[in-house]
Amino acid sequence: MNGLLLTDGYKTGHHQQYPKGTQKVYSNWTPRSNTYAPKGCDKVVSFGQQYVFKWLHEYFQDNFFSKPKEIVCNELKEELSMYLGTDYDVTHFEELHDLQYLPIKVKSLPEGVEVPIRVPMVTVVNTDKKFYWITNFLETILSTMLWQPMTSASIALKYKRIFKNWTLKTDKENLAFIDFQGHDFSMRGMGGLQSAISSGMGHSAVFLGSDTLPVISSLRNYYNAQGFVVGSVNATEHSVMCAGTKDDEIGTFRELMNTYPSGILSVVSDTWDLWKVLTVYLPELKEEILSRDGKLVIRPDSGDPVDIICGETKSLGGRTPKDKGVVELLWDIFGGTVNEQGFKVLDPHIGAIYGDSITTERAENICQRLSDKGFATTNVVLGIGSFTYQFNTRDTFGFAMKATSVVVNGDRREIFKDPITDNGVKKSAKGLIKVDVIEGEYVLVDQVTPEQENEGELKVIYEDGTFVNPVTLQEIRERINKRL
Repeated sequence: MNGLLLTDGYKTGHHQQYPKGTQKVYSNWTPRSNTYAPKGCDKVVSFGQQYVFKWLHEYFQDNFFSKPKEIVCNELKEELSMYLGTDYDVTHFEELHDLQYLPIKVKSLPEGVEVPIRVPMVTVVNTDKKFYWITNFLETILSTMLWQPMTSASIALKYKRIFKNWTLKTDKENLAFIDFQGHDFSMRGMGGLQSAISSGMGHSAVFLGSDTLPVISSLRNYYNAQGFVVGSVNATEHSVMCAGTKDDEIGTFRELMNTYPSGILSVVSDTWDLWKVLTVYLPELKEEILSRDGKLVIRPDSGDPVDIICGETKSLGGRTPKDKGVVELLWDIFGGTVNEQGFKVLDPHIGAIYGDSITTERAENICQRLSDKGFATTNVVLGIGSFTYQFNTRDTFGFAMKATSVVVNGDRREIFKDPITDNGVKKSAKGLIKVDVIEGEYVLVDQVTPEQENEGELKVIYEDGTFVNPVTLQEIRERINKRL
């Protein structure tokens, strides 16, 4: 698709609508509200900028600048003339093609830091006065691509903080486990491949466990990821268990352990009767499991996650399997150790994972209920799926890209929006901006001079087709973990 079609239709006339003599349009990308974010997500993780602008740069190179001007501009003229019902003039597009690069300067806060609501994270301005229109022409595609990696990284960090808090309380010697305790299971439920990748990269900026395989090559491409990026384990699905037949499910377990005599093996265990697996099959397989060189992980996949994992009763010694839940039943069979903090840790040959409909609230409840029963919260891994990552929009953190400064006939004008009918969320900054750090927090300073705009924490990452100050995945993860 032609790069200049990656926008809202109404943008195609805005070059004619700005005041005569407009030379610059300066805009910023800002999270304006956390009203619809999960409870406790009070800040937004800066992540995805390098990915988005590299993608945009490559897309325009491949689908506009590298193609013959007559072909791409005639296509635009034909399509937009029909679309708008007029003889659309593509002179400004032809001039852009002659230039052979996107004439913009992009500044960004560092990726991997947390940013308070209403503090701008990115600014964009045109570098050639002839192309004043390009800044907000790109608003749509930038908005489309920026909100999701930032949103998913911010929510992933909320999960990781939950896990860290409870690990410190129940198994503080095992803090490294939390890098893998939240596992990305979301790909199949996302809104297409690009959504899965952008969200999955946001998750993988925070956690090391993911089944969204395409994030590996994406993180290598866009963030110079080296060596190990994310990991997972051998795991079954329901089709495997069904094919092994209901009449011999224990045989399927045995065959799987023979196939994988070492390492972690995750087996979905509620294809038919989870409680039978836990009270009949696993006791019979106990010695084989304990003699295996690795961990067998039991994976329930339906029901109320909190009750399934923790049991319906909040104290040890329930009468029924449902009362006890998966972790207590595994303890009854395989035992384990009691750590220095006094919490039960399952034998290293056995474990549990739950990966269906795990919200931040349910993650908190699972950890609380396990702790109440005397179990370390590191006894379980929680899969984070599209129920979490796809149930979001640009409005989750109120993201918007708005112009706040223009230059018309050499005169700079501070512009802003402040709708009288709004509750204050849509009120924008005014004029040129910078972001400072005051007492460890990022703070917006608007209405600054051009000289002051060159200062502060917003740094150039892209200008006139050239990338500067690249960041690596390792650097981003280090910044995120410092804030954990």
